[in-house]
Amino acid sequence: MTQLRNQNGQSLYQPLAEINVTPLVDVMLVLLIVFMVTAPLLATGVRVDLPQAKTAPLDPKEPVIVTVRKDGSVYLGTDELPRGGLTEALRAKLGNRLDALIHLRGDREASYGEIVAVMDELAHCGFVKIALITTSRGQGSDRALEPVP
Repeated sequence: MTQLRNQNGQSLYQPLAEINVTPLVDVMLVLLIVFMVTAPLLATGVRVDLPQAKTAPLDPKEPVIVTVRKDGSVYLGTDELPRGGLTEALRAKLGNRLDALIHLRGDREASYGEIVAVMDELAHCGFVKIALITTSRGQGSDRALEPVP
């Protein structure tokens, strides 16, 4: 088998030093599409009807519920607290347990500043696990305080 040569005697077949990126881009786009299709399926899981357990729940710690009414009054559970008395009431109830979950419920008509002031007071006390409680659309009232049957 003979090689083709030019007039100087060099081979016409020279190695190509450039990388052909077209196949690389094609493969990467296919992988991107595969991951875009499969990622939402991995996150949601399968919808099932969960059974009810008759024993105690796995996490027996009840969250502490702090409520801010539209007039600015603050409640710990069902007990109304005086202005600035939230820190002492939480310390009396929880002691030094700063990892407790605090559910902060604010009335729709309550001042945003009042709710932020309560959050600031909680954070100043050292409570960092604060959850803002809302209702879902179509639900008339907050069901967080109703006892579980």
